[in-house]
Amino acid sequence: MSGTLNKVMLIGHTGDEVKMHYFEGGGSIGRFPLATNETYTNRTTGEKVSNTEWHNIVVRNKGAEVCEKYLKKGDKVYIEGRLKTRKWQDEKGNDRYSTEIQCTDFTFLTPKTEGGAPMGNTNTNPSQQSAPTQSKQTVHHPESGDDNDDLPF
Repeated sequence: MSGTLNKVMLIGHTGDEVKMHYFEGGGSIGRFPLATNETYTNRTTGEKVSNTEWHNIVVRNKGAEVCEKYLKKGDKVYIEGRLKTRKWQDEKGNDRYSTEIQCTDFTFLTPKTEGGAPMGNTNTNPSQQSAPTQSKQTVHHPESGDDNDDLPF
C-alpha cells in the first residue's frame, strides 16, 4: 500500500467547556479536552482497573460555534478527525510539543432536553441543513479537505 492514513475516531466525555478563539478574518477555533476510558480486570489480582486518556480536540469555524453553543462539560460526543502535533516554545524558550485531534466530524451523543441542541442531523453549511428527524446531531465539515463530493456512493 503506497498511501497513508491519518484518521482518529473517539467516543468520550468532554472535560471542560469549549474555549473559543476568534480571528480577524471571521474564522474561529474551539478547543476542549475529551476523556476516553479503558476498563479491564487485572488477571493476577482480579481487581478492576480503569485508565483515562485525555485528548485535546480542535474544531474550526462553524463546527466550533456549534460545539460552543451545545457541548457542556461531561457531555458524551463522537469525534472524528486526524492527529496533528504542534511544536511551540514555553516561556523559558524550551521546545514543547502538543498532539491534538483536528476534528472533521462530530456527533453529540448526550440526549438534550429543553434548551439543548436541536434534534436531527446538522451540516455546517446552512443551505444544506435538513429537517430534524433523529436524536443525535451530526456535523460534517466540508472545509476539512474532503473532496469526495463527486463519488457515486
